[in-house]
Amino acid sequence: MKSMILAALALTVTATMQATVPDWADFSRYEKSNEEVAAAPADSRRVVFFGNSITDFWPSTHPAFFSENGFIGRGISGQSTYQFLSRFREDVVNLHPEIVVINAATNDIAENTHSYDADRTFGNIISMVEIARANGIRVVLTTTLPASAFTWNPAVTDAPEKIAALNARLAEYAAENKLDFVDYHSALLAADGRSLDPRYSSDGVHPNADGYAVMEELVMKVIGK
Repeated sequence: MKSMILAALALTVTATMQATVPDWADFSRYEKSNEEVAAAPADSRRVVFFGNSITDFWPSTHPAFFSENGFIGRGISGQSTYQFLSRFREDVVNLHPEIVVINAATNDIAENTHSYDADRTFGNIISMVEIARANGIRVVLTTTLPASAFTWNPAVTDAPEKIAALNARLAEYAAENKLDFVDYHSALLAADGRSLDPRYSSDGVHPNADGYAVMEELVMKVIGK
């Protein structure tokens, strides 16, 4: 009887802790904006850019790219594909875009939320693609950007190899499934073949204005076709 009581107490404590966990996927970040977008008249040119800090910082670094084209930014700094998948319906599907541009996995490889598992990260990306296509949304899949290291997690010493391996899988998957594919990685790669070209970044992970300009030129060729 005592063991049963202790087990019940443990379950109660666990349930209480889970109920008070912060908004892990950060649904609240775009909640109000999503309501406004969803209420607006349908736009056949509606494009959502979905990702992490690389996408999050884009509208503030080059706001004209978004405002002049009517693009919607749905990046959240620090997030991994596990969080992406949790909020994909809220921040993409429910907005009824024509196109979603997915840039992912930098923070998976940096191990922000989980130890890096290439198969699970790849699976998370595939799940997002499948959800989008099931809802009639055209997918533009993009490569993970180059990075030789992460200052916030120096224990990760093989980032370039993991990024290259994942990008190869993404390219193969895109070809097999007839997805639009944009190779940011090759365009932003430094001469050392491992890092983000310093012309396009000040911290080795996030693009600067010149880096975003390169990305914009590449992705617009695909969006506009």
